[in-house]
Amino acid sequence: MALFLSTPSVTSLTVASTYTPLRTKTLSFPSASSYNIGRGGRRRRRGRNLSPLHVAAPPTPPSTSEQQDQSKSETSIPDHSQEEERRVEIEDGDESSSSKFFWRDHWYPVSLIEDLDPQIPTPFQLLGRDIVLWNDRATGDWVAFDDKCPHRLAPLSEGRIDEEGNLQCSYHGWSFDRCGSCTQIPQASSEGPEARAVKSPRACVTRFPTMVSQGLLFVWPDEKGWERAQATEPPMLPDDFEKPEFSTVTIQRDLFYGYDTLMENVSDPSHIDFAHHKVTGRRDRAKPLPFKLEASGPWGFAGSNDGNPRITAKFVAPCYYINTIEIDTKLPIVGDQKWKIWICSFNVPMAPGKTRSIVCSARNFFQFTMPGPAWWQVVPRWHEHWTSNKVYDGDMIVLQGQEKTFLSMEDSADVNKEYTKITFTPTQADRFVLAFRNWLRRHGNSQPDWFGISNQQPLPSTVLSKREMLDRFEQHTLKCSSCKEAYTTFQMMQKFLIGSTVFFCATAGIPYSMQSRIILAGLALVSAGLAYSLHDLQKNFVFVDYVHAKID
Repeated sequence: MALFLSTPSVTSLTVASTYTPLRTKTLSFPSASSYNIGRGGRRRRRGRNLSPLHVAAPPTPPSTSEQQDQSKSETSIPDHSQEEERRVEIEDGDESSSSKFFWRDHWYPVSLIEDLDPQIPTPFQLLGRDIVLWNDRATGDWVAFDDKCPHRLAPLSEGRIDEEGNLQCSYHGWSFDRCGSCTQIPQASSEGPEARAVKSPRACVTRFPTMVSQGLLFVWPDEKGWERAQATEPPMLPDDFEKPEFSTVTIQRDLFYGYDTLMENVSDPSHIDFAHHKVTGRRDRAKPLPFKLEASGPWGFAGSNDGNPRITAKFVAPCYYINTIEIDTKLPIVGDQKWKIWICSFNVPMAPGKTRSIVCSARNFFQFTMPGPAWWQVVPRWHEHWTSNKVYDGDMIVLQGQEKTFLSMEDSADVNKEYTKITFTPTQADRFVLAFRNWLRRHGNSQPDWFGISNQQPLPSTVLSKREMLDRFEQHTLKCSSCKEAYTTFQMMQKFLIGSTVFFCATAGIPYSMQSRIILAGLALVSAGLAYSLHDLQKNFVFVDYVHAKID
């Protein structure tokens, strides 16, 4: 889902919450004596357990004869597109080992810090692996464990933080400190072999490197990659996020379609005027977007267009996408202005068919319409999320249908190699989409390097209903501190107003004075009206049906 600003509708920037980036970072490492992990961390080629979804990059372009046949019945593709296809063909010929990409050798943002509850453990999936995130009370560090107790493999995310500040399994009460070492086995006797069991390496939990940076919690998915993690910087937000003239906002939501489907979507600014009509774009303002690819490689790609507005895009593998929009405008009184918008999205592969979208945005104009620390920034974070979720919803069913179509072709065609034959992408507006598909095929092995994923389970997009795909409550509200609190407040206020309505109705006939009776009846009507309004507004936290045909 692309939270991308439509430049003709700059006043309706679809962004979310107040964001305070932190340049200082904390990297958590265990003591060497805590548990046994290998040192050195040599880079190696890992075995891959692939999921059934194989939607990838464009294949080698069609032959000259095929292009000539197509030209007889279709409009010719512009020269720049043909040159791009030829360049892709040349790149595809080089499959040297130096171009290989290792999915597990990178920092992945798993959550906004402000949306994590330090009082309880939080489950998450990263590259198909279940992990649990929790906060160590003694140090304040965030810790990531494999989400299974070594005793009987129960999920630690169902546990709690015990009185000692350790993570306790809810099944049999085994507890673990921040290093993954077992600190308590309630069932063990105080003497003999059972007393020594708590010190056994087999009683330890697998721990992953973690880092807090810029208001995000990052996890390194390889438990043996501590040295590489220590030597690697996480992806960084632009410096403008720290400048006082920029207001910054964030949001995160779990989406039930694949990593590649979401990455293709955020690489495609041309859909905004149609998929997000009257939210961040307008259909009547769509125009050609002549993008140019300026650089590419195993690290990702970058490109831009010319003109006003100028849109610059950069993909930093595996999941970081940066869009910059620069607008030269002239306003009454203040004169010439240079507006700048950053939309930085982290598209985190959770599991096949499930992706977390974390978006951090900033702009240097109309700050009063955004959440922020200043006294005049009165827009609450949860209200901004209502608009942001409209953007997610505008893409949701379209992308679900696209992914289902690709999956239905799997038995009859290799989607990974046939992308440009299955789809028709004749304009430069699709340049970045093709660039991503090409990167995924050449360097990413066509999909993330999943942990232990079988190909027996159907992907969510093939089985979920529209109501389930657009479920804001499960995908966002429960995982957002601002929206969860606001939703609870709305419910409490609604109950109070319903009680007030009953009270005013019950007492309206008691006074002898007609004027008092009218006042009480009026208060009953006002309370009932407010209660209904709150009930209607609560749907923005739960579910709003999105029908493109009904948006004129």
